[in-house]
Amino acid sequence: MAEQSAHEPTMEEILASIRRIISEDDAPEAEKPAPVAAAPEPEPEPEPLPVIEEEPEEDVLELTETYDASPSISIGDIEAYEPIKPEPAPAPAPVYKPEPRRESLVSERTESSAASAFGSLTSSLLVPHSDRTLEDVTKDLLRPLLQQWLDSHLPAIVEEAVRAEVERIARQGRR
Repeated sequence: MAEQSAHEPTMEEILASIRRIISEDDAPEAEKPAPVAAAPEPEPEPEPLPVIEEEPEEDVLELTETYDASPSISIGDIEAYEPIKPEPAPAPAPVYKPEPRRESLVSERTESSAASAFGSLTSSLLVPHSDRTLEDVTKDLLRPLLQQWLDSHLPAIVEEAVRAEVERIARQGRR
């Protein structure tokens, strides 16, 4: 114990050290005294942290739902409970069974003719399956039709709109 007190600085030494550091910080550069080489004070060893053993949390059963016991039956002095009958298992999901093939409304010749027409339509549109969407194909098909319609009808629509606006402005000027 005597050895420990010899190595530990007293409260006065600690306060003196703090005052010296503060005065060094406040002094101008020219007036700062040369640092005094003091023997390094051994740092006190930190106290070991207490080991806290965490207990695993116990599962807590919360009783928030009510339980209806099955009705009891009295047999003499003994009360017995009738077991609750389990609910029947749900019916299995329906399985799709294709209907037997019926006679076709069109002949094989007509069916193959229609299929080849759709095939030629698809190849004429050059629709790659991964790059173009149906919307892109529709835009490409409608663009020339829309351009033709606008070329024939837009001048008359614009002329009518301009005439109506001029008449409106002229009526406001007369008031």
